[in-house]
Amino acid sequence: MNSEEYHLMYQIEDGYWWYKGMRQITFALLNGIASGRQERRVLDAGCGTGGNMVPLGRFGSVVGMDYAEEATRLSRQRERGAVLRGSIADLPFPQSTFDLVTCFDVLYHLAVVDDVAALGEMGRVLKPGGMLLVRVPAYDFLRGNHDVVVHTRHRYTLGELTAKVRQAGLQPIRATHANTVLFPLAGAKRLWESLPTSRSRAQSDLKPVPKLLNEALAGILGFEGWLIRRTSLPFGLSAICLAVKTA
Repeated sequence: MNSEEYHLMYQIEDGYWWYKGMRQITFALLNGIASGRQERRVLDAGCGTGGNMVPLGRFGSVVGMDYAEEATRLSRQRERGAVLRGSIADLPFPQSTFDLVTCFDVLYHLAVVDDVAALGEMGRVLKPGGMLLVRVPAYDFLRGNHDVVVHTRHRYTLGELTAKVRQAGLQPIRATHANTVLFPLAGAKRLWESLPTSRSRAQSDLKPVPKLLNEALAGILGFEGWLIRRTSLPFGLSAICLAVKTA
């Protein structure tokens, strides 16, 4: 990811609608499964600038790790816990270290050459009975300018993601899409960008928005979190899988 993207993320991710809403969806999947045991050890694999480390603290003691030097530097400035530099393809931790591993929008990256091997590494550092929550961008046909900026290698179908989780030796227990309500608008934008006649240039979708709009969009994703507590969403801009290490 470009250095400018990390700096923008660092500045706005605590309150930005997409991050706020996606945290609500994360809690919807994990609450009641991974809560209530504060002695848990949690790894945020690919922690970026560290915005998820405090919210994940409700599930245990959190360690952040990222491959990008700039991301780890910014994350340490938050003083939200231990932050290490490392690759999800070769995690710098012993086997069976963590009770929960999260990996938010990392597996799709150009730097991840073998996604099944990376998922296997996350499984390796999980304790038996530990859980992995992995989120990736959905549908390769929705590649757009944002994907150029963030160095997207691949966008996944939900079935593809769960199949790769199984190949890595983990057992999926929940699989759902997210960012469903806004899918038509975002999908239309991405498809327009892909047209030969489009003159749009590569730029990030991460842009500050007016406060009222920011809260409205966060509320939409929060509503999706409420739905996900009860059912799985059939399509969306993100694909999410919650899996357990059975042995």
